[in-house]
Amino acid sequence: MNVELLTKAKSLGFSDRQIAHLTGTTEDAVRAERKQLGLVPSYRLVDTCAAEFEAYTPYYYSTYDRGDDEVKGNTAKKVMILGGGPNRIGQGIEFDYCCVHAAFALKEDGFETLMVNSNPETVSTDYDTSDKLFFEPLTLEDVLHIYEREKCWGAIAQFGGQTPLNLALSLQKNGVNIIGTSPQSIEVAEDRKLFAAMLTKLGIPQPPNGLATNAEEALQASHRLGYPVLVRPSFVLGGRAMQIVYSDAELTHYMKFAVEAGPDRPVLVDKFLEDATEVDVDCITDVGQFADPSQGTIVIGGMLEHIEFAGVHSGDAAMVMPPHTLSASVIDTIRRYTHAMARELQVIGLMNVQYAVKGDTVYVLEVNPRASRTVPFVSKAIGRPLAKLAAKVMAGKTLKELGFTEEIWTKYWAVKESVFPFNKFLGQDIVLSPEMRSTGEVMGLDADLGVAYAKAQMAANSPLPLKGKVFLSVADVHKKDVAALARTFADLGFELVATNGTATVLEQAGLKVQRTLKVLEGRPNVVDLLKNKEIQLVINTPSGAAPREDEVKIRSTAVMTGTPIMTTISGARAAAMGIAALQTQGYAVKTVQEYH
Repeated sequence: MNVELLTKAKSLGFSDRQIAHLTGTTEDAVRAERKQLGLVPSYRLVDTCAAEFEAYTPYYYSTYDRGDDEVKGNTAKKVMILGGGPNRIGQGIEFDYCCVHAAFALKEDGFETLMVNSNPETVSTDYDTSDKLFFEPLTLEDVLHIYEREKCWGAIAQFGGQTPLNLALSLQKNGVNIIGTSPQSIEVAEDRKLFAAMLTKLGIPQPPNGLATNAEEALQASHRLGYPVLVRPSFVLGGRAMQIVYSDAELTHYMKFAVEAGPDRPVLVDKFLEDATEVDVDCITDVGQFADPSQGTIVIGGMLEHIEFAGVHSGDAAMVMPPHTLSASVIDTIRRYTHAMARELQVIGLMNVQYAVKGDTVYVLEVNPRASRTVPFVSKAIGRPLAKLAAKVMAGKTLKELGFTEEIWTKYWAVKESVFPFNKFLGQDIVLSPEMRSTGEVMGLDADLGVAYAKAQMAANSPLPLKGKVFLSVADVHKKDVAALARTFADLGFELVATNGTATVLEQAGLKVQRTLKVLEGRPNVVDLLKNKEIQLVINTPSGAAPREDEVKIRSTAVMTGTPIMTTISGARAAAMGIAALQTQGYAVKTVQEYH
């Protein structure tokens, strides 16, 4: 590389990382050479008024084309907030909510706020959210330029989801003051070996697990743990390429086609806990501000019990707050484990923990020392802005100063339900898995759990029917539960419809059933009944890892016809509870403010 070529490459938009790759050197070396030559970007104002009159909106973008730098300098104490980048499944608007609240909170405390985000469609990039907005990609190079140009006091990487969190350690190595939980603690939570060592030290159980860098190692780990196992790449968001596998053949296929495994990109193999209850916990703490780990305050913002059994991604699962089936001793264990991990990791700000409860044993699945996608929901449920409080804690205030030291246990039920885009992708199977697929979420509040669940279903555009026919077709493993479930619906006044296998089980239990044909058995079949609007609710659990063609047809037809469908036994039980509540008492509407 020479000066002319480097200058031309930068003005054409090549990143330091791309240049390093093409010239066989490192990103750090390219950056050092560029700085030595004085080759740094200047920042221009986005003209929001199309040159009609002068624009004052502080939106900036970087350019290597020579010209004036239009950023107005000042001596204010500046905090940079790293956004989440483009909205996509797995990293959506919930993280943007946290970034916006952080900007508002720090403004209140007299800081100048700088938002770095490349997504013009979010609230964090609105003109009145932060003091300055930089439309830049969330890369090490671009973030460092802004931090150095603006002489920031600190940067927040905790609120934009996984994208900024992955940058935290590199930013710190380059002199950035990452405020809040230290990047070293973040690494302990993200690195499988360090995390396992921490849990062993604290005496907290986690599901048996292993690491694999190739297909052979993955098979060895799975044989040691026993099927089913949960496999996933490390450092991913939204459960991308995460799968429950039941056999050697499935695992070999996964290792060959789903992931690129290697020494620096191991695949995580966990024993999958079947029929375990999953629990999400969001907490806020200032313990990392104190030299003595026993000092400081930890407050659990919310414990959310998943309605679906473990194995559905937390971003897709319906959840209830406070927990509705857990014993007092299990809740106490969850609280104790959360406090122990927050102190050990010296967390400052927010922390999310995912637990699996099987019997009386509480296992830790993962810990994220950052804002999670449930923070907006929990904040609305308890009436306290957790992201705002966390931003102030990260900037140096204690929870005692902010007056938030007591856990809030609501006297009403808050149900979170996910919204899916399945009606836009007809023919796509709608069964939920460890890989996240939802594109939004809704909330139902009520003093009665059944009504709260029913409200959440209404809000998710899938209102529960109060009468009519229920179609049941469940996998063999669920045949033992289906009779009791069907009897519940029969008692609620519903007629039962089933295909031969499920119908036989129901008739043996003394229930009256209308038999119908499977899709491949001829006409009229269940799909015809759905299209004719003769079925008001579908309960269809998948029969195995590879769904049968007729099952997929049933589920996608239900979506196409707007028929409510439950693909888990636990979801179907919740639906029955919601219908019973609506039949007996109906529902009333109150504002969130009235609940608080």
